Amino acid sequence: MFNLLKSWLKHSLRAILLVTILLGISTVGWTSSSYAALPSGNAITDGEALLRYALPIDNQPVRKLQASLEDISNQLRANKRWGAVSKDLSQASRILDKPSQILASVPQERQPQAEAWITELKSGIAELQELVKNKQKDPIVEGRAKLLSLITLLEESMVKKFPFEVPAEYSNLPQLKGRATIAFKTNKGDLTVVVDGYSAPVTAGNFVDLVQQGFYNGLEFTRSEESYVLQTGDPEGKELGFIDPKTGKYRAIPLEILVEGEKEPTYGITLEDAGRYLDMPVLPFSSFGALAMARPESDANGASSQVFFFLFEPELTPAGRNLLDGRYSVFGYLTEGKEILDKLKAGDKIESAKVFQGIENLVQPQAA
Repeated sequence: MFNLLKSWLKHSLRAILLVTILLGISTVGWTSSSYAALPSGNAITDGEALLRYALPIDNQPVRKLQASLEDISNQLRANKRWGAVSKDLSQASRILDKPSQILASVPQERQPQAEAWITELKSGIAELQELVKNKQKDPIVEGRAKLLSLITLLEESMVKKFPFEVPAEYSNLPQLKGRATIAFKTNKGDLTVVVDGYSAPVTAGNFVDLVQQGFYNGLEFTRSEESYVLQTGDPEGKELGFIDPKTGKYRAIPLEILVEGEKEPTYGITLEDAGRYLDMPVLPFSSFGALAMARPESDANGASSQVFFFLFEPELTPAGRNLLDGRYSVFGYLTEGKEILDKLKAGDKIESAKVFQGIENLVQPQAA
C-alpha cells in the first residue's frame, strides 16, 4: 500500500527533532529570486495565491500589486483593520498609475489585452476604495476576488516561454509545459483543480495525460484520514498504478520538487534525504486541497497514478514548515469545491475527470 501515515510515523522521532530546531528559526525564508518570489510574512494558505506566486515571471510592480490585494483578506480577518485596507488599496492605485512598468514584461502582441485588464483593475480599485469608506466587508471580499482573477490573467500574460529544460531521461513521460484546469464530478459534488506544469512538468503531465485517457473515471477514493489526506488513483486488480498500454509496463514518475529560489526542479530525492531541511518548495502543503502524488514509502521514484488531496488543518500540520513539504510532489491546488472535498470519504467515487482548459500544454513522450 501507498501508506503516507506509516511514513509519517516512521520518521516521527526525526520530525520531532526537526520541529524543535525550527521553533527557534523564523518560518519565513523567502528569497528575492524572480522565480516564484513569495512575499515575506505569514505562510500563504490560499491555493490560488500560491499558484499566482508560482508563475515564472519577474515583474516587481505586478507582484506588489498582487500582494496589496492579497493582504486585504488578512486585514479584514484581523478585526477589520479598515485603515490598513485603505492603505493596501492606495498602494495598488499608485502602482496602476504607472502601467508602463507592468506592461514592460508583457509581450507586444499581448499588450492591448493587458492594457484593458489594467484599466479594469483601476476601476475596480476605485470601487473598493468607496466601499471601504462605508466599511462594507462582503462587497469588498467579492470585489477583491474579481480583481485578483484579473491579476492572474495579467501575470499569466507575462510568461513568454517554458522556463527550463526537463532532463532528457524523462522524455519518455508526458510533460505539462504550462498549466491545466481539471473538472472532477464526484458522487457528492464538483471539484476544480489547477495543476502547475511550470513547477512540476513531469508530475502534472502524467496526471493530465491520465485524466485525458479517462483513467480516473469511476475510481473510488480508497483512503481518507480526517484533517490529513483523501486518496485515489488505485486501479482495479493487483496493480497499484498505471500500466501503460504502449509499453505494457508500470509507468513510474520521479519525485519532482521545485525549491523556492531555484530555476528548475530537483528530481529523485526528498529534500530531507538531501539534507535541505530549511528549503521550501514553490508548491507547499499549506493549502486545503493541495494535490500531490502518493508513492511507495521506500521508493522516491515509484509514483504512478495514485494521488491525494491534502486536507490542510493548521493546528495539526501548520503551514510554513509542514513535515510533508519536500517529501512528496505537490503539483496543483483545489480552486473550487472546498465544501465538497471536505465531505468526501473513502468509498466515494469520481464519476468523471476532464481537462477543460490547458490541454494544449500537454506534450506527449518523444520516446517509448
